[in-house]
Amino acid sequence: MLERDDFSKRYAARQPIAVHEFLYPLMQGYDSVAMKSDVELGGTDQKFNLLVGRELQKHYRQPQQCILTMPLLEGLHGPEKMSKSLGNYVGINEPPETIFGKLMSISDELMWRYIELLSFQPMEAIDKWKKDVAEGGNPRDIKVLFAREIVTRFHSARSAETAVADFEARFKHGDLPRTSRKSRSRFEREPTIPGPGPRARDNEDTQGITARIQRFRGARMIEQGGVRLNGEKVTDKGLTVKKAKWSCFRWASASSRGHPGLKRGWAPLGPLSGY
Repeated sequence: MLERDDFSKRYAARQPIAVHEFLYPLMQGYDSVAMKSDVELGGTDQKFNLLVGRELQKHYRQPQQCILTMPLLEGLHGPEKMSKSLGNYVGINEPPETIFGKLMSISDELMWRYIELLSFQPMEAIDKWKKDVAEGGNPRDIKVLFAREIVTRFHSARSAETAVADFEARFKHGDLPRTSRKSRSRFEREPTIPGPGPRARDNEDTQGITARIQRFRGARMIEQGGVRLNGEKVTDKGLTVKKAKWSCFRWASASSRGHPGLKRGWAPLGPLSGY
């Protein structure tokens, strides 16, 4: 067990190793014995556990399985791996517009990692895309092609076209997102909106915008003209939103190559506000 790099380093440094950390690879490895598996597939972070399975099969006089490891996909913001618990994931059953928007939010550098691991395009085509970008092409155009491909795979070509149109309407023409236009009645029933920042209290009549968007560097965005409320540019960093039946708050941070639409968000603000 001490052959594992992490274990050997911690043992040499006299750092504690919990018993359950030894038990986990043993129990996973015994699965290979119980199933008499020929091949086991896992992420690169599971290599040690897969190899334990081979050793246990050898001990039980079974043919040792072949192991195949696959690279891990980073989350939307990197460098952590994609994880629902971290909120940096793309759900395959999410609405087309959500999938498209999330994929458009990844950085230009991380985009290539996603494309190489997820796209069905041949490597020759991907290499050509890289060459085009290196020669001055817009990475946003490649990202659109990739996001369209993923939405088509898990929904339909028609849904992908709708998602593209919705994204272009929001970030080129400043329209409200379709989810805000269609979900008005839902937000009227729900006094709070899930998301980062504090939730609204039922007796709250006003809330400061800046306080609700601290995690999005709100003050800087306002200074750069990247914050809008109901389509109107916000210039006052101390502005408060009074209790209203329906409002839509929008932020946009500058991204590479002068395309602010690559890092944007919307927060529909229902009664009593909630973002």
